[in-house]
Amino acid sequence: MLLCDIGNTTYHFLDGDMDYKEDAKSFNPSSVKERVFYICVNQYVKQILKPLENWVDLSSYIDISKYYKTMGIDRIMACEAIENGVIVDAGSAITVDIVKGAKFEGGFIYPGIKAMGECYKNISSALEYSFNFEVDLDKMPKNSADAISYGYLKLLQNEVKSYGMNVYLTGGDARELVKIFPSSQVDEILIFRGMKNIIKKADIC
Repeated sequence: MLLCDIGNTTYHFLDGDMDYKEDAKSFNPSSVKERVFYICVNQYVKQILKPLENWVDLSSYIDISKYYKTMGIDRIMACEAIENGVIVDAGSAITVDIVKGAKFEGGFIYPGIKAMGECYKNISSALEYSFNFEVDLDKMPKNSADAISYGYLKLLQNEVKSYGMNVYLTGGDARELVKIFPSSQVDEILIFRGMKNIIKKADIC
């Protein structure tokens, strides 16, 4: 089974146990002859894929009434992967979604690591520091670098922990956030697991 999660910059494929990426600008999807089950947030790529019959858009098999209309398909698929827990998807933005009894309870969007770093830098060049994910979040900081890291990370940590549920980390910066969520589970193919569950439910394999 060939799965593909298409973002703004890459086609992320899962072929069995092997995952790999192709550049969204240069990759030619018509070169793939086998059946591909995909999700896509890239509107330009969506138009390219429409006439390709072997590319199956899984978004049409989602019960959107369980979510909300403007919710990203990648977030939805991550929620479809678990029955209970907090999903923290650390990409360009950090999304936090709560799932209880296989039901989406809601979620929020937080600036990603790079975006938040740019925000501080735009306020003042004196605030241009890299985040320290090993800062002591149990002690108030006494220098600017730690103050910035604390302000960003402590709020996120407190909110996620407040639900008292298992934490699932995914996305490009997941391995940075595991430092503030040491008991969490890093699952780099969480979205693909959700896609597999939708395929199974819809019986379209």
